Amino acid sequence: MSKFRTIHISNPQYELGNLRHIVVKSTNLKGRGDISVYVPEDRTQQRLPLVLLLHGVYGSHWSWAYHAGIHKKMDEWIASKQVPPMALAMPSDGLWGDGSGYVPHTTQNFEKWIAEDVVEAVLETILQVDEKSPLFIAGLSMGGFGALRIGAAYHEKFKGISGLSSITHISQMALFVEEELEHYKQHNPVDESVLETLITHKDKLPKLRFDCGLQDNLLEANRELHQQLERNAIPHIYNEFPGEHNWEYWGEHILETLQFFTN
Repeated sequence: MSKFRTIHISNPQYELGNLRHIVVKSTNLKGRGDISVYVPEDRTQQRLPLVLLLHGVYGSHWSWAYHAGIHKKMDEWIASKQVPPMALAMPSDGLWGDGSGYVPHTTQNFEKWIAEDVVEAVLETILQVDEKSPLFIAGLSMGGFGALRIGAAYHEKFKGISGLSSITHISQMALFVEEELEHYKQHNPVDESVLETLITHKDKLPKLRFDCGLQDNLLEANRELHQQLERNAIPHIYNEFPGEHNWEYWGEHILETLQFFTN
């Protein structure tokens, strides 16, 4: 029996590029949410690793597929054995304003939508994934903030966390959105900071990595996070690569994240 009042998945007969699409009614969203799912070509495989892949501001569930071609790249990377077969779940952030921040708001809980509802919706609809599938979370920019923070807060669920060009504090949302920062304010200030969340759960964290482009406007914030994690003796991998805050960078460097998860 489904945990949702309504859940629908696209008809495989009309599937393109090994992408499936789910729409589910979520109590945390107070409405419906969308999830795109990449499933490898070989449908006989079972218990595939599942990666939650979060988009940034202005985006939605289709962003990784139709800005970065992640589904086509996955076919190529799996065929060339650069990554093992795995499923990718790419949810909308809840479509609040320019970006929800993947945090709880007054009436909607965008954090629980990702950490609970998205996972359950995939388990209910994708036969190649089950409750024993290894679970990972990653994202870019606002999605990096969501992945790093949610991955730490729900450390019992995830085996790995990764952020690309990540916002590291909710105050940095002001660089991208027109909504007032008051909407993103949390009851516990720890929940507004990647660093403080990681420190809070430092003894239980999954394996952790993040990276940033050398021409990215969030570079200094990511360097500061790296330095603070070192000072607090929190194991992690941090990389810098040439590139800006754009899809060219994310489409290329998501490969390091996927390899990190499965190595």
